[in-house]
Amino acid sequence: MISIILETISNFILLVIEKTGYFGITLLMALESAGIPIPSEIIMPFSGFLVTTGRFFLWLVIFWATVGNLLGSLILYIIGCYGGRRFILKYGPYFFFSEQELKKSDEWFKKYGSLAVFLGRMLPIVRTYISLPAGVTKINLPKFIIYTFTGSIPWNFMLAYIGVLLGQNWKEIEVYFRKFDYLILILILAAIGWWGWRKLQRKRAPNEI
Repeated sequence: MISIILETISNFILLVIEKTGYFGITLLMALESAGIPIPSEIIMPFSGFLVTTGRFFLWLVIFWATVGNLLGSLILYIIGCYGGRRFILKYGPYFFFSEQELKKSDEWFKKYGSLAVFLGRMLPIVRTYISLPAGVTKINLPKFIIYTFTGSIPWNFMLAYIGVLLGQNWKEIEVYFRKFDYLILILILAAIGWWGWRKLQRKRAPNEI
């Protein structure tokens, strides 16, 4: 079932890029950065392959992909900024996330938010959703724009250039990046699980005294 879904998404991506060119790259990368499960691991290598056919120029592929990343990231930033904070304040306690911890997050993002956004753009999964906490904690918008844009360039360049190197065999890269995605997801879920368990233990501790 999953393979069928992935194949359908892949065919959709190829069709959009073939029909709409650079606009398609921008649109698809914007959707990915807005949280829609459209993998850049397909968008960029395929676009890189089309560079070898003369359809695209590499630097334009990277530029328009990065513009798409920025547009999609701004959508999640705005959602986090105007809706995410209210959601956390209302429902956070049900997930062991108090208002006090939100304030701590604010302080952490004030110190390290720009670096987190910049480096986060280079990691699978994290690169998409780092925009939400950045919006919730309301880090400086001009800085968010700068670090999102510049942080997206290395990832886009790497994937597009691999597509150039592999040529018609560009799709071979998807398997390896998909495994890396799963690894990152497992690590994130493990961290969330550990954090939840720790919170639960602390909550129980006073009642056991």
